[in-house]
Amino acid sequence: MKKFKMPTAYTLLFLIIVVIAALTWIVPGGQYDTKVDKASGEEIPVAGTYHQLPTDKQTPQGVWEVVNAPINGFFDAVDIALFVLVIGGFLGVVMKTGAIDAGITRVIRGLKGREHLLIPILMTLFAIGGTTYGMAEETIAFYPILIPVLIAAGYDALTAVSIIAIGAGIGCLGSTVNPFATGIASGFAGISLGEGMGLRIIILVITLIIAIVFVMRYAKKVKDDPSKSLIADMKDENEKHFLSQKGEDLEFTGKRKAVLTVFGITFVIMILGVIPWAAKFNITIFEDLVTGLGKIPVIGKVLGGLIPLGDWWFGELTMLFLVSSIIIAFIYKMGEENFTSTFIDGARDLLGVAIIIGISRGITVVMNAGGMTATVLHWGEGALEHLGSVAFTNISYLFFLPLSFLVPSTSGLATLSMPIMAPLADFAHVGRDIVITAYQSASGVINLVTPTSAVIMGALAIARIPYSTYLKHVWKLVLLISIVIMVILSAAVMMS
Repeated sequence: MKKFKMPTAYTLLFLIIVVIAALTWIVPGGQYDTKVDKASGEEIPVAGTYHQLPTDKQTPQGVWEVVNAPINGFFDAVDIALFVLVIGGFLGVVMKTGAIDAGITRVIRGLKGREHLLIPILMTLFAIGGTTYGMAEETIAFYPILIPVLIAAGYDALTAVSIIAIGAGIGCLGSTVNPFATGIASGFAGISLGEGMGLRIIILVITLIIAIVFVMRYAKKVKDDPSKSLIADMKDENEKHFLSQKGEDLEFTGKRKAVLTVFGITFVIMILGVIPWAAKFNITIFEDLVTGLGKIPVIGKVLGGLIPLGDWWFGELTMLFLVSSIIIAFIYKMGEENFTSTFIDGARDLLGVAIIIGISRGITVVMNAGGMTATVLHWGEGALEHLGSVAFTNISYLFFLPLSFLVPSTSGLATLSMPIMAPLADFAHVGRDIVITAYQSASGVINLVTPTSAVIMGALAIARIPYSTYLKHVWKLVLLISIVIMVILSAAVMMS
């Protein structure tokens, strides 16, 4: 009998679209009355106003919608997809210089048997990014960089994925000031961002420690015995693919140092660009700088309409990596033809990732078009309304788990659910900050594993890891973290 083989990520995601479309024929479509939130300008649902759509307005998704879902999903996610392609071109140019390989050699030599220290340091840094500004899609740029470092150090690609995905994911799970999760949810719940901060810090610290121990144990097992790797069968193939200059001791020349300097500065600018300094933290240094430059005669006109750091998103980030790739090509004295062909080849390497991102977004397209989201939310509203405080808190967390699968966007889930869930907390004598913590924790847990997350599926595509293998790797961690979160939430409610 032929052994069953897990389908590729493309097929798996398309099958999920088919299943969701089929459910739209079973789950009745509905909607809430909405109102415009003054602070955000978003339309938000009003609790208690759900109504099922009449039969003639039901929109079950058929074959046409299923086939179109990946296309429409790609249109919805075109900014992320283009960002990924330009990242591919940028990395192609950097790799062509040999700077990464020379730098890897220098790093490994410098650590001298202490490579394991990379794991807690990097996971903590990624967690800081996640908890402060919701670092998620931005991590896509780090996978092609870290994977060769970890493989060269004797680990595997799954270790690298774990460091980035779990590290940043834990940060999002324990969001403290993340404006795209905690910030939006707090606004819709009508409370300040600071409420519940202590509880969120506790969750962040405890779950990060658990995650670091989990990854370090797996990494040690792989390094001690490479056959224990969950992707041991891909060891030789991955070394050939990711260590392009394996066997060569590349000289760390001045040009390569300059390339890595530009490389590092690019990522620093990226991080500075997406943290909402003025909007959320009232730090206006970058706005003031742009305003000052704009007032300089002639120079202000030449520079054009600069956008200050803190207001950047995928359009500006894509521009950043494109400009940086040109600067690196200039430093390394690549010719125009060499540069363009190298850039295109690099973009081609991540084309599959861009397609996966589009298909992932297609799942949400079908779900929203079929009217399922409001109905699922309504079921939760009815089930949670009359529970005690501890039961309400834990069931709210459990309710947010499947809802997070259907709506992987933290900001989208907050916009959709918080105007309804926050008032329900009042009836259960639970602080609204507890509901926010339950929401962001559940969303963070699910986004560690959900195939509807373009970030996870894109990362696995870059690392060439089957989704089933990744799931086998993290399911115990996810279960343990969920139990720990529920215990912490219960204790917080009982002590309040």
